[in-house]
Amino acid sequence: MMTLHSSPARHIMLLAALMLVPAISQAADWDIDQLMHVLAQTRSDHASFVETKSIAMLDKPLKSSGELFYIAPDHLEKRTLKPKPESMTVDGDTLLIERGHQKHQLQLQDYPELAAFIDSVRGTLAGERRALERNYRLSLDGKAEHWTLQLLPVNKKMQAVVKRILISGVENTVRSIEITQTDGDSSLMLIEKMATP
Repeated sequence: MMTLHSSPARHIMLLAALMLVPAISQAADWDIDQLMHVLAQTRSDHASFVETKSIAMLDKPLKSSGELFYIAPDHLEKRTLKPKPESMTVDGDTLLIERGHQKHQLQLQDYPELAAFIDSVRGTLAGERRALERNYRLSLDGKAEHWTLQLLPVNKKMQAVVKRILISGVENTVRSIEITQTDGDSSLMLIEKMATP
């Protein structure tokens, strides 16, 4: 009699355990490839940013704010609105910097360290692991609900300038980019998603 009563209870417990397996395995399987796959689904994005730069030579951190625009796979635009208007637009291998009436156009292939930094952001947004691994050693902490991707430079020239880059986010959204330089200077950009125009 006890066996008959306990059998349904065992079946229910077994069923509950089986239902939990997919959730547990999903959490355990969260890795860089999954993150890259999720990020690659975003074809365009629009966000506001607040950036704080801590520079050893200055008493107070420098703050700036503005908007970011991304269109997959390689268009990235940073429009600084405060304290002074400025824009930086990357399309493919070309960087255009505009300050007031001045415009400067650079080819990223002529500035490999700058290209590597830009690709750290652009490669993450595009979910391109191979592009990132050309210049960085990657490691991932956290889970889909809150993750941090650490990028450590592998190129000696880059290592002389950048100690590490930490990119944090929630699911397919990048929420912050923190850069620590070898000279002790650092910057932290906090990003808030906006409606795509």
